[in-house]
Amino acid sequence: MTNVEQDRWSRVKGRLRSTVGEDVYTSWFARMDLESVQDESVHLSVPTRFLKSWIQAHYAERVLSCWQAEMPEVHRIDLSVRAMRCATPAKDASAAQLDVRRPERADSRPAVELRSVATAPVSANHDALGGSPLDPRLTFASFVIGRSNTLAHAAARQVAEGRRGDPVMFNPLYIHAGVGLGKTHLLQAVTWAGNSGSERKVLYLTAEKFMYGFVAALKTQTALAFKEALRGIDVLVIDDLQFLQGKSTQAEFCHTLNALIDAGRQVVIAADRPPSDLESLDDRVRSRLAGGLVVEMGSLGEELRLGILKSRVTVARAHHASFDVPEQVLEYLARSITHNGRDLEGAVNRLLAHSKLNNQPVTLEMAEREVRDLIRPQEPKRIKIEDIQRVVARQYNVSRSDLLSSRRTANVVRPRQVAMYLAKTLTLRSLPEIGRRFGGRDHTTVLHAVRKIEALVSKDVSLSEEVESLKRQLQSE
Repeated sequence: MTNVEQDRWSRVKGRLRSTVGEDVYTSWFARMDLESVQDESVHLSVPTRFLKSWIQAHYAERVLSCWQAEMPEVHRIDLSVRAMRCATPAKDASAAQLDVRRPERADSRPAVELRSVATAPVSANHDALGGSPLDPRLTFASFVIGRSNTLAHAAARQVAEGRRGDPVMFNPLYIHAGVGLGKTHLLQAVTWAGNSGSERKVLYLTAEKFMYGFVAALKTQTALAFKEALRGIDVLVIDDLQFLQGKSTQAEFCHTLNALIDAGRQVVIAADRPPSDLESLDDRVRSRLAGGLVVEMGSLGEELRLGILKSRVTVARAHHASFDVPEQVLEYLARSITHNGRDLEGAVNRLLAHSKLNNQPVTLEMAEREVRDLIRPQEPKRIKIEDIQRVVARQYNVSRSDLLSSRRTANVVRPRQVAMYLAKTLTLRSLPEIGRRFGGRDHTTVLHAVRKIEALVSKDVSLSEEVESLKRQLQSE
């Protein structure tokens, strides 16, 4: 490339920058290079096919116009994806020609003709927008409904059966539950149903995949493309939101959430806790999440566990016709394995493997032996700060709003300190989070309250008994 061509290219880039603005230029054109100028053609290159396809679709004429302002004889832009920079140009670099000629058409608009020149295994799409992997088994047909998940299932079906342009009933739909209770199953079922025979675009992403996509877009200077592509989705499904980390990533998630909801697009989210307990997220994000329909999927009851076991055995029998699990074995498993649905599926897989590999029928004795490590002790009840505030307020005959207020009378200060102490000892919440849940107080206030009650409990028998009584109430309710 000659100095004259380099100067022209610098002026063309200046025209592009002033035409499209600094942000758009940085996202799309900062990594575009001039390869050569030959007769009526200009050969440009970009590092990814994604950039190439986007520029072809949205900015082809604008790039041509900027070149024609410098060189009126230019009628075609050849845009290619460059391979790794080596001493010699790669011969198989993927390329496409934008044959843009003026004014050969009757309507005086440029004729844009794309002709494939060569292809190579270059990364084509933005990684994040490929979606996270889907399990073909996780559909609505295989989801077992029980008392603890009826509402979540109904809400998810409502979303999946919607059509583009329909009014959105609740946005976002936020489902929370512990591990192995069916959140991911429902979210993937929504995605499968929404993408089968529907004109809507439904995208399923884990929070980790969302973070990876955004960081990758920043590194490749395609952040604007990432944002625009995400906001063109009709239904965005985000799983495991509790793992969303990073200030800039959370800010981008918040902007995407707002943009989709404001545009009437559906958002479905799952996490292992309610929005108010996602301490790492900004207050604005938590508020927006709580503004939709928040549904908790409770623990699996024995009847539902039995239904899940029967469903998994039926699926296994489709591939292994001789596999049979007696009813008393199923009832034993449903009664004994109480932790989550994944343990139930693991139990069925163990019975199947043992039966097939040893050529033995499934018996109760064999089941007791094979699944004994899946029978876990009952977990203690998960206590919430709201429960503590309610029980303490009732014990001391004050209102919950008194505990959250700035009042400093003796009949309010002591209950407030006791409640803060219990929140620190009975939950996993941090001091700043406890302070925020008690009327936006500083963490030092919480620390003072905890130390105060600790000191009093060690020497005041009456207060010690009160605190123990409150703990028992909270554990039993």
